[in-house]
Order: sequence, then structure tokens, then C-alpha cells
Amino acid sequence: MGKKKGKSSTHQSDVKQYKGKFEITRSGMGFVIVEGLQKDVIVRPNDFNKAFHGDFVRVEITKGDVKTGRIQGKITQIIERKQKQFVGMIEVNRDYAFFIPESEKALPNFYVSLSNLNNAKDGERVIVGIIKWDDDDKRPQGKVLEVVTHENQGDLAMKEILIKQGFSIQFSEDAIEEAERIPDLVNNAEYKSRKDMRDILTFTIDPVDAKDFDDALSFRKLKNGDLEIGVHIADVSYYIEEETALDQSAYERATSVYLPDRVVPMLPERISNELCSLRPNEDKLTYSCNFLFDAKGTIKEKWIGRAVIHSNHRFTYEDVQSIIETKDGLYDDEILQLHEMAQKMRKQRMKDGAINFSSQEVRFKLDETGKPIGIVIKESKESHQLIEEFMLLANRTIAEKVSSIKVNGKAIPFPYRVHDQPDEEKLIPFVEFAKKFGYQFNTRTPAEIAKSFNEMLTRVQGLPEQRVLEQLGIRTMAKAIYTAKNIGHYGLGFENYCHFTSPIRRYPDILVHRVVTQILAEDVQPDKKMEERCRHSSERERAAMESERAANKYKQVEFMKDYIGDTFDAVISGVSSFGYWAETIEHKCEGLVGLTGLLDYDDFLYYAAEYALIGKRSGKAFRIGDAVKIKVIGANLPKRQLDYEWILDAEDIPVNLPSKKKKK
Repeated sequence: MGKKKGKSSTHQSDVKQYKGKFEITRSGMGFVIVEGLQKDVIVRPNDFNKAFHGDFVRVEITKGDVKTGRIQGKITQIIERKQKQFVGMIEVNRDYAFFIPESEKALPNFYVSLSNLNNAKDGERVIVGIIKWDDDDKRPQGKVLEVVTHENQGDLAMKEILIKQGFSIQFSEDAIEEAERIPDLVNNAEYKSRKDMRDILTFTIDPVDAKDFDDALSFRKLKNGDLEIGVHIADVSYYIEEETALDQSAYERATSVYLPDRVVPMLPERISNELCSLRPNEDKLTYSCNFLFDAKGTIKEKWIGRAVIHSNHRFTYEDVQSIIETKDGLYDDEILQLHEMAQKMRKQRMKDGAINFSSQEVRFKLDETGKPIGIVIKESKESHQLIEEFMLLANRTIAEKVSSIKVNGKAIPFPYRVHDQPDEEKLIPFVEFAKKFGYQFNTRTPAEIAKSFNEMLTRVQGLPEQRVLEQLGIRTMAKAIYTAKNIGHYGLGFENYCHFTSPIRRYPDILVHRVVTQILAEDVQPDKKMEERCRHSSERERAAMESERAANKYKQVEFMKDYIGDTFDAVISGVSSFGYWAETIEHKCEGLVGLTGLLDYDDFLYYAAEYALIGKRSGKAFRIGDAVKIKVIGANLPKRQLDYEWILDAEDIPVNLPSKKKKK
């Protein structure tokens, strides 16, 4: 399972214990993957100690030597259970019921009391939540959360994706109750303790379907010509107290999840869409960064603190884009000045080493049942960049402030958002591939690599190879993570960076707000568990991305089921030893052209360095970025898999090529 980095262990007398992620193989054997150990810890089924696949556990070594040989252990503690809800079948008896989970991994049956059946009947498919599993119990106790009917199969598919990634489909009763108990009105004493900015022009800019407005901009021109720009962020930490059920629920999720047909919020709607959302014409509590710009756009002063604002208007990105393009509309002078400032900051960022990967988002048009009926391509425009630049400025400002402060000579534990330099093993083949299109890379220093990327990304705009080089370029990059070890953010070109601007949908932002509160109060209490919280937040972020990817794939397959037998123009998006993936140009739906489907034409060999399959006899090559014509031949919803067939064009028909005889 490969090498791991950074050992994490605890010692109790002579017994060695480690923390790690627990995985169960198809055969039923368990392994704990521990960062820092060369080999995984083997755990036999009798030593699982109620742990499930994916749990974060503590394991005690019982056999072997961690330095040299095969090691075996037993799980002593479940630190964090990944999955708390499951899909399966209910068996109802006279006095009790059993829940049988549907899972590729070994799971016990659950005991369900008749009072927790939620009207489920014998033989029905249900979603069950684990209530508890006491030491004396042979089975976990569960509660039926939902009965699955044939009509809501698409809905179930989305919920299954979430459940398998460890996201609860319901908030706990305690969390809901706490949210409902929070009063609507804020007392006057709280307003008086904050910077009052309610008389300054303030507005939000968000997607048209957004309800959780967690950031706003304020604009004020001073008599001397200076501009005071405020970045105001919903003060979630005022409402969410530490160690409460609400806080625990938010921490467990750590992020909102955005699926094609729903948003799964990190916080109950009472918090995210009502109390904290910076809705127009309402007084709201914020954490704010104020910037004083001179006429040249240089920042003269910065202020960080808690404020109260009153949003004057709610803009959509489309509203603002129209103002930028037509130079006309509500608050057009202010919007246009902010746009000009944002573009200057963006230009400077690129000059300072940020990498300018363009972003394109594929969205589905859905009917009233959630079935996809069309595809919409959304690209980042100047209105998005306006918000992006001011949010980046605020995030960077907060991280710089925190990084400059020491407590007893030590840095404050803080959830930095970091991004490492490109991995050399991934970068070298990409550089060689880019050369084939005429793009040269200087790889002597990280700064030169970033400069080369930007030069390529500028030159490739609008060319056939644009998408492939952008996609492969992104794959060479390290993944951004949360950690208390501040190594800077390579992709943005920042030495200090954090996430401060989206506390409604990201838990690390709440952690940031709490640290800043302590700094402003000059009462810093270093969080000894900060790195563990960062690890958890990064893991949940990856789980959310996997959920979003799986849900998008499901909708793609659901959409393309209506096009089986149809032919489309496509672009090769990936190549492997068993075939290639092609993405339709019209719908951006990706499917696999299997190697077996190409055998009638030729035997193809996989060349990793070329990102290509090349025919032995014909020399025909299928490379990433090549245009192909495909036919849709399969759409498997349960597997979320599309199968395509390559359609030969006239120029692909071989001339005087010895035919390959089929085996009888």
C-alpha cells in the first residue's frame, strides 16, 4: 500500500500504539494505514473491536517489529467513525427487527427495536443510522431514518453516495434543537461592542440559486479620494459555541457538499440560510477586514475585527457581469471601480507567481423529478474574479496577521491552507508532453515552473490542445490541504494563506475565526488538537469532492441513457492500458472505449510517457486531447459507467494493412 509520511504514535509503557485509517479487504482481513510506518498493521477480524471500514482508529501492536517485519495488531479505540448511516434491508419479527447492510465490506447486522422502525415493513429497503454499540452488545443498535421506495431511486442514489463517504443525511435532533433555540434578535450590547458599518453601502454577489450569503463587500469613497473597501464575512462563530451538539455536527461534516440536485449543508438551514446569511435589508453580525486604498490602488491601512453591517442589495454574478460589460446598472460606479481594482490585484498575483488555471463548471438542467434534461457550461467571468480577488485578499491578510504572532516564542496552532510545489515525478512527463505541442518549460526553480505554466496557459487559449494541457497540468499539482505547518500556497503564490471567508460551508473557517477572536482579545489558548482537526477537515473535503464527482457521473449516465446508439464528436480525456476515456464535446459526458472494442482494428499498446495507445501494425495512436467519434453503447446506472464505441472516420480506414484473423 505504499510508503507513508510523518509518524503519529503514542507509547503506553512498552506497548506501541498508533493512530491510522482502518481498511477492510474483500477477503475480510483488516489493515490500519499509519503515516510513517513502512508497512500497514494487519488486523484479524476478531481484533476489529467494532471498527468499520474507513474509521480512524488507535491500534496496538501485538506481533512483529515495526522497523523490520510484518506487524499485527488489535484495534483499541475508534477515534472517529467514518460512516454512521447505512443502506440495506430490514427484517421485522414479532418483538424486534434486524437490519442487513448492503456493503462490499464486512459489516454486522444491526438490532432495531420496534419503536425505531419508523413504519418500515419486513423486506423493505431502508436507510438506518447507528445509535450506539455498547461493549456488552454483539450487534450495533440502529434506527430507521427513511424507507426507500421505487419512486425515489434517483434520490436514494445521491444519498448512498453521501452515506458511503461518511456524510449524514440528517442532522441530529440535538443539533436541530440547539439551532432552533437561538433567538432571532441580537441584543444591543452585542451591537455596541462591534464596529458599526450599517451606514456604508454594502452588497452581496452570489450565484442566482444561493441562499447562504456568507460574504459581502462594502464601498466608501473618502473626501481625500481614498477608497475604504470592506470584506464582511458571516460571524458563524458567534452563534456556534465550542463543544455543543451544533459544533460537533459541523465538525463531523466539516464542509457542505454540492451535488447536481441538492446542497447538503454543513449547518442546519436555521443557521446557514437565516441567522448567518447576509440577506439584504437586515442587520447582520460579521467578521470583517477593512482596507484603505489610495488612488493608485496601494493598501495604506488594514483593520480586522467584528462588525455589524446592513446589506443594501443582493446581486447575482449575472447582474454584476452585465454591469461590467454594459457600464450601466445599479451602483455601477462602485461595481466598476471594484472590478478595476480586482483586475489590478489579479494581474499582480500572476506577476508574483500565481498560476492561472481557467475554471469551467458543468451543471445539469433538471426536471421536477431531478432527472437531467440538459447540460450548462459555466465559466469563470470578471464578476467571479471580482469576488475571488477580494476574498483572496482577506484570506491572505488574516493568515499574515496570525503568522506574525508568537506565544511563548512559538507559532500559534492555526489551520493554514497550503499547497506544495509540483511533484517532480508527475512534472517531468508533463513537460515532455507539452514539448510536443511546442511549449517549453523552465524547471530550474518553482518560480520558473509557475512562469512557464502561465506562459503556456496564455498561448494555449482557444487551441485544440487547451483542455488536455490544462487538465494534465492540474494533475501535476499537489493537492491543497489544511495543516498547522505553514509552507505557503504555491498555486496562489502566497507565503501565508488560510480560509476565512466561508464559515457557513467550511469548518476550518470557523476555526480561523476562533483563533482571530483570541488574538484580538489578547488571550490565545493554543489548540493542541489543531493538526488533528486540519487532517479531519482535509479528509472531509476529499470525501465531498468524491461525492460530487460520483453524483455528477450518475447524472451523466442517467442523461446519456436516452442516447444509446447515437454518435457524437468527442475528445480523448484519459488513456490507460485497458482503453481510453472520451468526453463528448456537446454534453461533456465521459465514457470508456475498452481495448477489446479496438481489437478488430489492431493490437494496441499503452505508452504512459506519450499518454497514448498505439497500434502495433497500423501505428494508429489514441492520445489525450485527440478528437474522436464515438457511439454510446452502454449506460450502467448502478456502476455509474458509460461505455462508448470508437467510430472510424474515412481517414482511419487502413490501406493495404494485413487484416487480423479472428480466433475461431
